[in-house]
Amino acid sequence: MPDQLPSRPTATSVLGRRSLLQLGGLGALALGAAPLLAACSSSSSSTSAGSSSSSGAKSFGSANVQLSWIKNIEFSGEYFADALGYYKGAGFSGVTLTAGGSAGTSAEAAVATGKALVGLSSVTVTAPAILKGAKLKTIGATYQKNPFCIVSVAKNPIPDVQSMKGKKIGVQAGGNTTIFKGLLKANGMAESDLTIVPVQYDPTVVTTGEVDGFMAYITNEPILLTGKGFKPTTFLFADYDLPFVAETFVVSQSDIDNNRDKLKAFLLAEIKGWTDAVANPTQSATYAVTKYGKDQNLVQAEQNEEAVAQNGLIVSAESTKNGIFTVSDALMSANIKALALTGVAISAEQLFDMSLLKEVYTENPDLVAAFTKAATSAGPAASSS
Repeated sequence: MPDQLPSRPTATSVLGRRSLLQLGGLGALALGAAPLLAACSSSSSSTSAGSSSSSGAKSFGSANVQLSWIKNIEFSGEYFADALGYYKGAGFSGVTLTAGGSAGTSAEAAVATGKALVGLSSVTVTAPAILKGAKLKTIGATYQKNPFCIVSVAKNPIPDVQSMKGKKIGVQAGGNTTIFKGLLKANGMAESDLTIVPVQYDPTVVTTGEVDGFMAYITNEPILLTGKGFKPTTFLFADYDLPFVAETFVVSQSDIDNNRDKLKAFLLAEIKGWTDAVANPTQSATYAVTKYGKDQNLVQAEQNEEAVAQNGLIVSAESTKNGIFTVSDALMSANIKALALTGVAISAEQLFDMSLLKEVYTENPDLVAAFTKAATSAGPAASSS
């Protein structure tokens, strides 16, 4: 059909990763499954609390970071931290960024088995893993808002959650359906108020009229549809009482207890990297396309648009006030409530530990002002509609 969106690495990659962010997507956890973790770098084997170098600065050796997906724009802060030497400046001899993927290792599995110091994930995956016995904690979140949205097109717009009534909404099976039903419950709607249509991850169905709305990522499908000449309308789940944080930093409780300085050094480098990334979406796209994700055949223009849209999930009143990655008590409480709506009962104390980040900001008070300046220089955050 003439309006069908092409199958490209950028589209397939981000669309497919939903299986990693789905509620209950724990098949990849496979605690103790060594073959599944073979792709992880052995550089994470250094787990000492840090030794002092001749200059007096601590040296933490090498570390591995398990990314939640392929090396695209989503990890631009990590690219800056590596390219500009922030990891090395914090005391690491090297940091390996291990790509994830639809068939790759989950952050929870990599961290729980000691193959990674830090993993990037989502509370909708980490919380169930903790309830299954994984000794993990979330110590920060890059995205203050999760990217889930409903996208529609101008000829039949769905601008808000109540506008879904009487409509056909395309939702992917499994965890995505669970999250969508949580959205309905959070907004006092019944499944009978609309028709849930099982779909795959190609948003073409919303342009052909097969569905009126499509469960999507604000940083991907709306941009793809715009590129094909459609004018998308979107609303974020996070703006309608399902405020999950995302791109979260997941670590082991053991490392919190025994390698606290190492984790704080990592967070320091990440804060600096992401501060630069927010201020420089064009350079973020360039790093993704020409260096770190060079083998993914990413498209520069799309990655640049996604970087700008991504800033809208990162920059918030709370992150500019308290610093990037922080999750306030109120936002933690909202996440716990949202998880309960999707059938996951967990406490904030079980899921979060913000004490390391608080210490980093206390010891480096200039970091908050630097991020606020970066957010201001980046311009208005991407709109959710």
